[in-house]
Amino acid sequence: MQETSPTVAAGELEQSLEQHRAELNAYCYRMLGSPFESEDAVQETFIRAWKGFDRFEGRAALRSWLYRIATNVCLDMLSGRERRARPMDLGPAREPIEANLNTLPEVTWIQPMPDPVDAAVQRDTIRLAFVAALQHLPPRQRAVLILCEVLRWQATEVAELLDSSVASVNSALQRARATLEKSDLSATAPLGDADRELLARYVDAFQDYDVDALTSLIQEDAKQSMPPFDLWLRGRDDILTWWFGPGIGCRGSRLVPTVSANGSPAYGQYKPAPGGGYEPWALQVLELSGGRFVEFTFFLDTDTLFPLFGLPARLEA
Repeated sequence: MQETSPTVAAGELEQSLEQHRAELNAYCYRMLGSPFESEDAVQETFIRAWKGFDRFEGRAALRSWLYRIATNVCLDMLSGRERRARPMDLGPAREPIEANLNTLPEVTWIQPMPDPVDAAVQRDTIRLAFVAALQHLPPRQRAVLILCEVLRWQATEVAELLDSSVASVNSALQRARATLEKSDLSATAPLGDADRELLARYVDAFQDYDVDALTSLIQEDAKQSMPPFDLWLRGRDDILTWWFGPGIGCRGSRLVPTVSANGSPAYGQYKPAPGGGYEPWALQVLELSGGRFVEFTFFLDTDTLFPLFGLPARLEA
């Protein structure tokens, strides 16, 4: 683990803290499942660091000290609350009919995060499925697994950070690994030229609402979810039944590419507006595998997510 020099003067603290913002934000996001809560956690970490800097005195590396504070902030935020989830974590797939739509509060859901600029952040460790799987772990196990498996800290370092023993850390790590193995997470590869061509075909097919083209692009056992609705769909037939049934209002939509979300391609979807132009409808996050689309997540909270992803408030005709 690379450490920051402990000789940080108080006057240089703000600059030193900012150097760690991106990685702390990614860490807190994995812990909390929300980019907005992770930003709050990092801000609280910095506030506590400012207040406690006179007691720091370089006894530990600044990076380790900040991770200790951030971990405690996250554990405090997670205390006594339900885990964030994805629709498929809450129940079985259901029939693609409008009567099955039920809205649950925002705090129920894993929220997407723009990919960190830091190239050191591994793509698979911020995927929606991975972050959702982490939420099944008790908070301290979650911290142990992220620190050891994702950030590659030594068990001795994690034990010191958590005021625990190495044996306790190793035991928590073993239990966390066993839980994650049940999630059947698969690794993903970076997008290649064939994937980018597939994405271009999807954009054209979706904007044309071409059922034949869409059928050829979607894997037979694909999944779709639409937070904040708890309904999710399994299978290409059900997905297209929805798109050309209750979701027919999406016909004529426009897709605007944005930064990747959780390691996956993302687009802002704008539906035709009654008075002309296009209004925000969803942030589409797409999963590809084997030359087909295997999962669609339509995040409908555009008021908060579109600004986060730098997407415009509306499109003109």
